[in-house]
Amino acid sequence: MKNAWDFCSDNQIKQIGLFSNEYKSFLSQCKTERECIKYFCALLEESGFVKLNSLIQSKTPLKAGDKVYTVNMNKALVAFVVGQQDLQNGLNILCAHIDSPRLDLKSNPVYEEDGFCMFDTHYYGGIKHYHWVALPLALHGLVCKKDGSKIDICIGEKDGDPVFGVTDLLPHLTEKQKGFNKLLSKQEEIEGEVLNLIVGSRFKEGSAKSKILDILQEKGIQEKDFYSAEIEVVPAGKARDFGLDESMIIGYGHDDRSCAYCCIRALIDSKNLQKTAAVVLVDKEETGSPGATGMKSKFFENMVAEVMSLRGEYKELCFKRALNKSQVISCDVTAAFDPNWKQPYNKNTEAFLNGGVAFSKYTGSKGKSDSNDANPEFIARLRNILDENKIVYQFTEMGRVDQGGGGTIASILAEYGMEVIDAGLPVLSMHAPWEVISKLDLFENYRFYKAFVETANF
Repeated sequence: MKNAWDFCSDNQIKQIGLFSNEYKSFLSQCKTERECIKYFCALLEESGFVKLNSLIQSKTPLKAGDKVYTVNMNKALVAFVVGQQDLQNGLNILCAHIDSPRLDLKSNPVYEEDGFCMFDTHYYGGIKHYHWVALPLALHGLVCKKDGSKIDICIGEKDGDPVFGVTDLLPHLTEKQKGFNKLLSKQEEIEGEVLNLIVGSRFKEGSAKSKILDILQEKGIQEKDFYSAEIEVVPAGKARDFGLDESMIIGYGHDDRSCAYCCIRALIDSKNLQKTAAVVLVDKEETGSPGATGMKSKFFENMVAEVMSLRGEYKELCFKRALNKSQVISCDVTAAFDPNWKQPYNKNTEAFLNGGVAFSKYTGSKGKSDSNDANPEFIARLRNILDENKIVYQFTEMGRVDQGGGGTIASILAEYGMEVIDAGLPVLSMHAPWEVISKLDLFENYRFYKAFVETANF
């Protein structure tokens, strides 16, 4: 097994440490899609990017070297650096998602049960229900009032903040749940409908709910305001170093904010682009990429058309050529081989922590169903970029054949005729509240994304 730490110089180790510290700060602050977009917009503007919508309104032409971005409903983002070549020659595109598995508050969440005030939830994405019990949880999101005002919510992250949780049944009363393996294989032992938060137990006038509603009222929130709220329940706490050697990071949302962060940093740091580069960050990947902010939306397509228009290049045929001739990295994490759970893996075809960027030629399930299968000519050109830049990489599948599977946004982009492959970080405990990545893999991922967008014709 290759472990790339063996070959790192002192200078490389220092660079990895600095990049990882910046990433940990981002991950600790950004636990929802909206928080990610706000953070990335600030980062882009500090780096000279301007809002595309303002240029559209003023009909300001775009020239090579210009940097623009635009946001979709505060939950998705597209950023461009305009290259020297016409866009009809294609774009170099990095695409990642910024949503992560979690619990969401329902539209009418507040209720009382046996002396407790509770918040009713509905889980989002592919979770294991038992991961979310007996765990300190925080509330992130916003409430939109009828008068148009908004109230940001972030409770459970600061020292002194209360946290929340879904309680678990004590082992003395879990005859049906005996044996951890049984619990792993039988999700029905902890049903999604019981993943509800305890938020209070103090009575006012004989009611725990009344006390909580009073506290909400002090914050300007009426019970019916939850109808127009978006509040996510996420693990409370910061991303931290993992391991005595501090070689790894444990945090919430590595899938897929690790790739999204690398994408934005790669675009900001790229120089002298011949082809126009784009970063696309989307929502809803964990539920199939639907809706106005998911990859199946036409938002990205529309923004390419707007950029071409401001470049004086827009014609329908040129627009179709631009999409068809583009190359895409579907930037998403993959499963890392886990020494505690060897059975589902085939060591010959798995990604390992500290093995560098992990490429998945295809994903899907069973007979490659619903997967994009990258063409070998594209892969060969990428190998050349990787080797020329001395980037550490590996190729992977997600587990044994017929063991399971998964999908990404790669197949959606491939429908335009683009060349697409999945590449991202190997992750331990993927989709758990706390996931683990390698600092080295994170930095190699960034280096590859940057080299990709800077490569002119390949």
